[in-house]
Amino acid sequence: MRPYVSHLSTLFALSLLGTPLALLTPVPLKIAVDNVLNARPLPRVLGMLLPAAVKHSNRTLLASAVALVVAVALLNQLREFGISLLTTYTGERMLRDFRAKLFRHVQRVSLSYHDLKGTADTLYRIQYDATALQDIVVVGLVPFFSSAITIVAMTYVTARINWKFAAVGLAIAPFMLVVSGSYRQRMRSQSRTVRKLESSALSVVQEVLGSLRVVRAFGQENREHGRFIQRSNEGMQARLRQAYLEGSYGIALASLTGLGMASVLYIGVRDIEAGRLTLGDLLLVMGYLGQLYGPMRTVGRKMATLQSHLVGAERAFSLLDEEPDVLERPSARPLARASGAMAFRSVSFAYDDGQPAVLEGISFDVEPGASVGIVGATGAGKTTLVSLLTRFYDPTTGSIALDDVDLRDYKVADLRNQFAIVLQEPVLFSTTVAENIAYARPGASEVDIIAAAQAANAHDFIHRLPQGYHTVVGERGMRLSGGERQRISIARAFLKDAPILILDEPTSSVDMKTEASILHALDRLARGRTTLVITHRPSALKQCDLIVRIEHGRLVAIEPGLGVRIAVQS
Repeated sequence: MRPYVSHLSTLFALSLLGTPLALLTPVPLKIAVDNVLNARPLPRVLGMLLPAAVKHSNRTLLASAVALVVAVALLNQLREFGISLLTTYTGERMLRDFRAKLFRHVQRVSLSYHDLKGTADTLYRIQYDATALQDIVVVGLVPFFSSAITIVAMTYVTARINWKFAAVGLAIAPFMLVVSGSYRQRMRSQSRTVRKLESSALSVVQEVLGSLRVVRAFGQENREHGRFIQRSNEGMQARLRQAYLEGSYGIALASLTGLGMASVLYIGVRDIEAGRLTLGDLLLVMGYLGQLYGPMRTVGRKMATLQSHLVGAERAFSLLDEEPDVLERPSARPLARASGAMAFRSVSFAYDDGQPAVLEGISFDVEPGASVGIVGATGAGKTTLVSLLTRFYDPTTGSIALDDVDLRDYKVADLRNQFAIVLQEPVLFSTTVAENIAYARPGASEVDIIAAAQAANAHDFIHRLPQGYHTVVGERGMRLSGGERQRISIARAFLKDAPILILDEPTSSVDMKTEASILHALDRLARGRTTLVITHRPSALKQCDLIVRIEHGRLVAIEPGLGVRIAVQS
């Protein structure tokens, strides 16, 4: 809230203007009944405010009452207009900044968190739970406090007119507190259930759209539709239970306020019959009680909706509370460009405490400029090994050094800038070819982008696309073939010009002809760089200096390639 104190203060001030306007609302009716129709003298305050010409003429007095009705209505509408604009502006800015903060944070939390929670849950928290902050602060707290001040003001004015009416009117307050307390916890618990089920339904949509080809290939559209309907029905039933709780809470509040109004009406009529009260005073009191109970009902409704918003805020802030596994040390040192020398020292790693280690006791050295093939069965820990190198995770025990410095002693951004990565499944964004290549170096010139594409053997097919380098590749690059996507990924690595290259199964999903083109480009890319190649294909290992074999998380063999440049450490 701190950056928006001035906005919220102005909003609060505008809300407070509603109190004097609410106090003025029933005054014209009292003037018309008591002072115009029944010719009673004006109250002392009004007598001091109104000119003598107005006070001594019923016609001008009535005209003043009518003018006051119009003026109060117009001022109140102007106030609401200002509140609406400022509420929207402040709320949207606050929501934008909070979502941005969440989005920045989720890019830093551990990959294991995303593997466990799933992207749909995180998306729901950013897009939907984050709105709770706007609802609590702008839509909730400001009206809540302004309503509380209105209640105090109306109680004071009513007590000045007749303390007995104020006491009767406020007698329902303890019962309202009891009712609110009995409903509050149930409504919050139900809100948690609703948000969890809605997030679950969203995860079905996200999974199916991300795997649409598989769903269609196996003809499971109806099954997935049924799964979505089932999750949505669970969410709908939970919403209905929530609506029932909120509705019954509203009925209880309305019953109490209705009882208060009825009691005041009964006592007021009896006082009029006894000559202790005028009709105008009763109408004024009833008007003020209406203004008193209105904010009371507002506070009650806010109390109900606040439970749902608090649950949303709880979920959003729990995402911010999630600590990243990889933390940058306060004394981290910068790194401009590494030579590429690496040393693994008794490296072990497990994704969670108590689970079996994925890697255990890995030790070897890599000289600058060496090309190392990493082979092993699926699940042996090859990809995990290079994930530790890029600090996607930190070793459970042991250490990894780059240029004789522990990776944890470098600034994280500088460290990751030393690596260019080509994955088995290239990741492209739904933008142009040129922007996808330049993702490695935003702001790169068109000449550099084309040079990188030529080096990756991608320029010819890009030139044949409908808009060339300005062709939009579609979501995840699905408008291109697998080989074309891979060559754009290699062009991105060329453009980055990092000293260390990681190739994770770069040719496993392409045909032999495309593989030859990709390997030729990768051979050029690897020159002068330290290169780690994860692959099952012998063709991708031909240029490796040594081959490291990993089985069941352990280093089991070193096989020489074209030249021996690394050694297993005892």
